[in-house]
Amino acid sequence: MSRRKSGTPGVGTDEPKPKVTRESLRDAIQIFRFVRPYRLQVIVGMLLLFLGSLVFMVFPLLAGEMVDVAQGNSEWPLTLPQMGITLLGILLVQGAFSYACVLLFAQVSERGIADVRKSVYERLITLPIAFFEKSRVGELISRVTSDIERLYNAFSITLAEFVRQIIILISGVIFLAISTPRLALIMLATFPIIVVGAMIFGRHIRKLSKERQNALADTNTVLNETLTSVHSVKAFTNEWFELSRYSRGIDAMVLVALRFARGRAIFAVFIITVLFGALFFIIWQGALMVQSGRITAGDLIAFVSYTAIIGGAIAGLGNFYTELIGAVGATERIREILATAQELEVSPGGAGPSLALRGNIEFRDVHFEYPTRPDLPVLKGLNFTIQAGEKVALVGPSGAGKSTVVQLLLRLYDLQSGKLLVDGEPASDYDLSAYRRNFALVPQEVMLFGGTIRENILYGRGDATDEEIIEAARQANALEFIEEFPDGFGTIVGERGVKLSGGQRQRIAIARAILRDPAILLLDEATSSLDAESERVVQDALDKLLQGRTALIIAHRLSTIRDADRILVIDKGRLVEEGRHDELFANEDGLYHHLARLQFEEKV
Repeated sequence: MSRRKSGTPGVGTDEPKPKVTRESLRDAIQIFRFVRPYRLQVIVGMLLLFLGSLVFMVFPLLAGEMVDVAQGNSEWPLTLPQMGITLLGILLVQGAFSYACVLLFAQVSERGIADVRKSVYERLITLPIAFFEKSRVGELISRVTSDIERLYNAFSITLAEFVRQIIILISGVIFLAISTPRLALIMLATFPIIVVGAMIFGRHIRKLSKERQNALADTNTVLNETLTSVHSVKAFTNEWFELSRYSRGIDAMVLVALRFARGRAIFAVFIITVLFGALFFIIWQGALMVQSGRITAGDLIAFVSYTAIIGGAIAGLGNFYTELIGAVGATERIREILATAQELEVSPGGAGPSLALRGNIEFRDVHFEYPTRPDLPVLKGLNFTIQAGEKVALVGPSGAGKSTVVQLLLRLYDLQSGKLLVDGEPASDYDLSAYRRNFALVPQEVMLFGGTIRENILYGRGDATDEEIIEAARQANALEFIEEFPDGFGTIVGERGVKLSGGQRQRIAIARAILRDPAILLLDEATSSLDAESERVVQDALDKLLQGRTALIIAHRLSTIRDADRILVIDKGRLVEEGRHDELFANEDGLYHHLARLQFEEKV
């Protein structure tokens, strides 16, 4: 059992920090094409953000003037009640700006990110199988969830706040330079340096926090593996081993957590002594100036308020900049998916060109190796033909290439050399969606979706009527057990069909194939994992399904293919024998005879 890191960025991963270059920023901006349809909201939102930020910067000035009015030192011709009314009016304007700004950016972020999610998902489901063999499912899910969530935060919060902090910083410095230039110079000489130091210190604290999260993720991995494989743990009496493994992870996490706590304690001391010390020093200098009459008390209050706001803006810029850099990295991973060539275009409503194949198949000198294993040839000059309506079985040792033939027929992979002809034309010449609609696959391990039985049968043909669904279930010998459920066709099958037995799942898959009414049927060891009783029922349903269509049957149990029109024996990627069961079994030197004898002797 390996101790893999979690696939979620920032939790249990040593995610490389994206390196920002001019090229990466230019590429990242491409993601903003999803915002283009909402550019009016963006423009109005940015304008309101600018105005709202400027209005916000009036508050410290008004607070200082209120003190001066109370002391009779103000140059403004306003009384305290008038100042209060003015402040209330500005608050209402600021609230209106903020409300409209949040709504506008929410529309942009929610709708824009929804478009991103749809585009990424559409691209994922239209990518070739080879892409998924090279990618981990957890990583792909992380891209669709965590990475897009980073973009959502960037669109909805981070970008707007980053711009707001820049406006506040610039306008605050301008206000101070005009109102109290001497104190502004003292503040600019000391405060920003200390704030930047606090940001660097805080980054170290966040690093320790991430190490603690990584250590906790390791323990969660052990917990997940143990609970997922609890049957194996108990069968091998490894409770003590798993407890020791989990305890070591917890102990390691505690050590990291204590380092994190020490760092937070030192950081708290830094904030209290250095940051607040600098602030008090600036206030002391201002108090001396008030005492000497160079500024008023109101000016000092306004200055201190502006200083605190500027310090917060500097710190906020650092945090928001880090978030934006993370979003740039997220766009890179998302753009990798969006830039990957898809194998087909999704037609609205599943519509597309129609194609009715007869079912003639020919493999002509086909060579193939999987893209992820180019050094391991699977098919080495395979040749055979299947006539329309013929039932042909593929047999051979494990690894001979039988399942590869099915995958090539479905055009899940491209040939390296040779030809695959269907109805006399290269299979690659047909529109892929229209081509695949002529096939139905009944695999060995049926993976049902977690909805109802009706929804799983409908997966064969989404526009089928209830009568057609019932008839398909009847022909698949599934109607009887379906009607025994209290909810009938509305019964929830659970994740991957866990609430149904193996035989029931197979019959649902057969009903789905019957509903599709394919020209070519592919059976990939459809009964090999069933008990004798389930196999008999499923085989009877398969016999009904096979009538009137081309069928390619992969089977390890040779007893299930005795009635096949022909049997093709494949070994090491080549066709080595061909004929009916009786003919092949009579050849005592042949591979088929050898495989059949092994199975019959096992039964004896």
